[in-house]
Amino acid sequence: MDKKALELLFQNPLEPSFTPRNNGKSILDLPESFYTDRFKDVPAELENRFGDNFDERIPLRDIPKPNLSFVTIGLKENFSIFNQNHKQQAGQLIKIFMDAPDRATLASLAAYCKDRINPLLFHYCYSVAVEHRKDTQDINIPSIVESFPSSFIEPSVFSDAREEGALIRPGNRVTIDIPMNYTASPREQEQRLAYFREDIGVNLHHWHWHLVYPATGPDSVVNKDRRGELFFYMHQQIIARYNIERFCNNLPTVKPLVNLRASIVEGYFPKILSSTSNRTYAGRLRNATLQDLNRPQSTTSLGEMERWRDRIMLAIDQRMVTNSQGQQIPLDDYKGIDILGNILERSDLTPNAQLYGDYHGAGHDLIGFHHDPDNRYLEDMGVMADLATTMRDPAFYRWHSHIDNIFRKYKELLTPYPAQQLSFDNVQVNGIDVKIASSKAKPNTLLTYWQKSDVDLAAGLDFGPTGNVYAKFTHLQHAPFEYTINVNNNGAGRRGTARIYLIPKSDERGSPLSLNDARWLALEMDKFTVTLQPGPNTIKRRSDQASLTIPFERTFRRVGTADQGPEGNVRDTFRFCGCGWPQHMLLPKGTADGMPFDLFVMISDFNGDEVRQSNTAPDVCGDAASFCGLKDKFWPDKRSMGYPFDRRLEGTNFQEFTNTYGNMAMKGIVIKFNDTIVDRV
Repeated sequence: MDKKALELLFQNPLEPSFTPRNNGKSILDLPESFYTDRFKDVPAELENRFGDNFDERIPLRDIPKPNLSFVTIGLKENFSIFNQNHKQQAGQLIKIFMDAPDRATLASLAAYCKDRINPLLFHYCYSVAVEHRKDTQDINIPSIVESFPSSFIEPSVFSDAREEGALIRPGNRVTIDIPMNYTASPREQEQRLAYFREDIGVNLHHWHWHLVYPATGPDSVVNKDRRGELFFYMHQQIIARYNIERFCNNLPTVKPLVNLRASIVEGYFPKILSSTSNRTYAGRLRNATLQDLNRPQSTTSLGEMERWRDRIMLAIDQRMVTNSQGQQIPLDDYKGIDILGNILERSDLTPNAQLYGDYHGAGHDLIGFHHDPDNRYLEDMGVMADLATTMRDPAFYRWHSHIDNIFRKYKELLTPYPAQQLSFDNVQVNGIDVKIASSKAKPNTLLTYWQKSDVDLAAGLDFGPTGNVYAKFTHLQHAPFEYTINVNNNGAGRRGTARIYLIPKSDERGSPLSLNDARWLALEMDKFTVTLQPGPNTIKRRSDQASLTIPFERTFRRVGTADQGPEGNVRDTFRFCGCGWPQHMLLPKGTADGMPFDLFVMISDFNGDEVRQSNTAPDVCGDAASFCGLKDKFWPDKRSMGYPFDRRLEGTNFQEFTNTYGNMAMKGIVIKFNDTIVDRV
């Protein structure tokens, strides 16, 4: 019963805890002391209206009431994890949930808090706690698109959804189409990338990553292995992917937002609603400028931002940061990037929050509130200030390109890897091929196209219909493919790590990329351990096994208990499983004529890669480890994230670099885009 109560509290996030859930079949029986003054007469009203017409009534125990006086975010305000004040409140609430001695107490705490605090704050903190508690490993955290669909879907869809839900029985409801392009016309060239920025799966990945790696809260929640480095690497890979998508659409790489006082050329009007205020997220006109932020619970000046930036840059130049006790901490070749990550995205692990500030998060806030920086018009945030929506805005990629360049400044100071760290004696990669799963397919030619899939909106339609209400959206998809790698091992049996990267050959004009520019655009496609027998070895690996992605079904998991799968289906009930890059976005879009890429494969020596885990329990959804790590374990690769491309390379081009080492190989491939729409089956 505790499990059911905990799962029901994720449903209908804007409704009070006492309302019916699970399609009207279940209800939480709350102690009388849990009801707010507004609803103190509700118990009798519910009894009169519904009586015993529930399949199950789940009683919650009375508990000592938590002190929530620290929560100052209004019930109808937007909650932003980028706001330092909001982040601190979230950390305190997460601690309350984490400190609950058992699941029954957690359920009661959550139900009590849910009706008294901001719904978005509650959902974030409750999700983080369920994500990290040892006793809630079997609780499914639903996709936020199903809890707060208005943050992802064009508003006109909801009136149609409510009409279907109110007038049509569940079995006869039609699926509602979400328009593919509704935020700008083709006159806006940035709209060519809307399919990437506004992709629901891409935004869900970003939201869930920050759920797994929160910046504040109890040490057990925040202090994860190489957290700061993973913040750098995951976002660096997103920026690389975005820039390659720009090449696919004849656009140059995004221009980093270095000068905070310069105008932001790109406008953006998101046309989505805030779940709490029911207002649209604010838009941004072209050539907008940032100003000092002076709003309730959020104050940041441009001058302060510039000072934080300059101190971080000086620390990189000196290869040294100063902690809050005045001690010097070296930014060495391996730990330095992790320290920088926890400084740039200010977390509880930062060595000196006062000195280095909150550069990354405050930048999101400055851009997200540029339209009303002093709150004189009582306007709410733009999408840049909301974790669930920030990747929709072109400014996200400009800001994170700048953040990425700060990390790159540090990486460029590191000595290139010596030959012994790149080679693997007596291992020769003799050939690579990739082929889509069709007998008639041409080798080394991959295919992308549009696909229509559906998402269930019913769980997020508060005070709305029971049963499913589906909306259909269009997204990029690729034909499944398989790698074939031929390796010769001229020694005894051994293990290695296969590292597969996809590297663009040229920019949007067709001009060849320099070695240094290309290595920062290398997309990690897969990484896995291989056992090499003496002599020839043929390694095959499917695209759906990629070490950074999760399948479509896990990105868009259903909320209802009927969709949880059987009790034995551990893979679908563990909550860590929602973190991962969406499988349907594994490949760049390519072009109609076929965009050329280099497929790079390296087999590295497992003796230099191996991480000895102190926790030897089976991995929980470790298939997206490259972007999300492993739950309760060390990051599963001793090498620096992005190895071997995270440091400067010797040579004039990729082919010359690759030819130097027998354990590396490259193959030219093309990605063709077919501009057709296929329904998901």
